[in-house]
Amino acid sequence: MLIGIPRESLDGETRVAVTPETAKKLKAQGHTVRVESGAGVAASAPDEAYVAAGAEITDRAGAFGCDLVLKVRAPQPDEVGLMKPGTVLVGMLNPFDAEGLQRLAAAGITGFALEAAPRITRAQSMDVLSSQANIAGYKAVIIAADRYQRFFPMLMTAAGTVKAARVVVLGVGVAGLQAIATAKRLGAVIEASDVRPSVKEQVESLGAKFIDVPYETDEEREAAEGVGGYARPMPQSWLDRQKVEVAKRVAQADVVITTALIPGRPAPRLVSEEMVRSMKPGSVIVDLAAAQGGNCELTEPGATVVKHGVTIVGETNLPALVAADASSLYARNVLDFLKLILTKEGTLKIDLDDEIVAACRVTQDGQVTRK
Repeated sequence: MLIGIPRESLDGETRVAVTPETAKKLKAQGHTVRVESGAGVAASAPDEAYVAAGAEITDRAGAFGCDLVLKVRAPQPDEVGLMKPGTVLVGMLNPFDAEGLQRLAAAGITGFALEAAPRITRAQSMDVLSSQANIAGYKAVIIAADRYQRFFPMLMTAAGTVKAARVVVLGVGVAGLQAIATAKRLGAVIEASDVRPSVKEQVESLGAKFIDVPYETDEEREAAEGVGGYARPMPQSWLDRQKVEVAKRVAQADVVITTALIPGRPAPRLVSEEMVRSMKPGSVIVDLAAAQGGNCELTEPGATVVKHGVTIVGETNLPALVAADASSLYARNVLDFLKLILTKEGTLKIDLDDEIVAACRVTQDGQVTRK
């Protein structure tokens, strides 16, 4: 199979879909790997490293002109035209972008959106959402520590005692758990909130306190369990009570990390302007949901702003700020997915009886197959 790896063209996107490590493995499987010149430079993978791994360096047209194209983000409209009908495209193609999927279908491209992989045990090694969210949770705390003008740990010095920072994490998925773990390593006192009661044990095992909001109806309990590992919108009655409890913690917090997302929907608003006003001057909010509109009412996607004395970070692509490790994990996710659609002989085989392949397939034969 002729496999192409283009350089990502989206502003701020520093990751690459194949690293020298995975290029070497693809080459060992008998594939020809063509990498666009400079594709891995921002992720600490120069062209020379790919050549040493057995890959060929090519130009943009050469990378997009391959039978199988591997990307991090969905191709731009002008890039779609560089791919020939019948090309297989694998990447984070945003399965909720109807216009983008229609564009791929019209070009005759068979697309696989890795974000759509089901949350099952067999798919864990190719779960791009988890691998990248893990990095985002880590980086969010590092950014917060940099912006916060005080120490995170408690310090006892000859000049007096410095109190530990109080960190509140809203949304305890993969990113939230990593944020808790990272803040704990830095010595902060942490509280966390999530709509799913099942995460309470995980939160406490990492040394944080869970912000408990009791469930009063069967409807609330059912919604709290989520579907397929994802949260569901909670009834308004529960949200109202949660808002009161969270507001109390946010007012006392030095740092707030928000990570709450619902697939295919705008991010839920968890931090209102009134809550920001209640925070101490110099506090920091890092909003991991900025790209989906933000969990904080005052978040400005792609910007860092100061509102009511609080620094609000709206960075929309945190994994790209840790490009080397983010690319390494993503490339391994991609490599594991390819095992499902490539035979040992190196030919393409799309087995729709495989639930992972079927879930990830978003376009084929000129049609959008995403339901």
